[in-house]
Amino acid sequence: MKRTGTGLDRVGLALMLATILVWAGSWVAMKFVVPYIGPFDFAALRYLAGSAVVFALIVALGRPLAMPPWRLTLLIALTQTAAFQGLVQLALIEGGVGKVSLTAYTMPFWVVLLAWSMLGERPGRRHWMGIGLAAAGLLCFLEPWGGGMGESPAPVMLGVAGGLCWGFGTVLSKRMFERHAPDVLTFTAWQMLLGGLAMVPVALAVPQRPIVWDWPLWLGMLYIVFIASALGWLLWLLVVRRVPASLAGLSSLGVPVVAVLLAWGLLGERPTGVELLAMALILAGLLVVSRAARPDPAGAKVAR
Repeated sequence: MKRTGTGLDRVGLALMLATILVWAGSWVAMKFVVPYIGPFDFAALRYLAGSAVVFALIVALGRPLAMPPWRLTLLIALTQTAAFQGLVQLALIEGGVGKVSLTAYTMPFWVVLLAWSMLGERPGRRHWMGIGLAAAGLLCFLEPWGGGMGESPAPVMLGVAGGLCWGFGTVLSKRMFERHAPDVLTFTAWQMLLGGLAMVPVALAVPQRPIVWDWPLWLGMLYIVFIASALGWLLWLLVVRRVPASLAGLSSLGVPVVAVLLAWGLLGERPTGVELLAMALILAGLLVVSRAARPDPAGAKVAR
């Protein structure tokens, strides 16, 4: 690993920043396509097309194609792929990118609680401090004071539910890597494929707006499938090889921050003072929890 005089790998840091930008841009793209496609159609299309691209990368890179243990792979696909994407896309219909992305990024707090019940990893004092800060942030988002909520709480609740599903999938992913150590790219491709297939009957059964194949939808899907899914994963694999795990994990802080800034600049979503306070509290909680967390296997928990 090439390092600078301060001990940091400049190329690795540049790759990490590029990964953060790519995945933050996917949140803007997801909001961008909302008027043109229903949330469940989008989830099915995103992951079926994305899995095809990742499988093509696997073949090109000579990685193994065999599916990891199917039961655990399917559970992960249903939680952190299908349920997560469906819920956050529903949230983006009414909610802004900043609010939805930050509430979805409550995932690490759910991981702490789920790992306690499922893996026996008891939370420490810093974990509880981080969870407390995040809870205060969510309260600011909901704004229950002043005679009631000014806006619908649905985007916040859907975003949190998406974060819970993502957290459940993350804990299951940790179990997968500890017990079976699958190839990261192969595991990703299969859970994307299974998650996409699981969304197909939902998309067919639930009434949604008709798909409008106009240029915004094409542009958004091209970005999400080829840039966010294919290029994003290649960048991430390079990052985890060059950057210490403790530093790479901080990308979970960078993605929602950059998503807020991009939505502000590109979509005109200017946060209110209370929303900025909520974002600051959740990010502070993420920072506290990330500094208290044990290193995960590469790829077990990644930025989106």
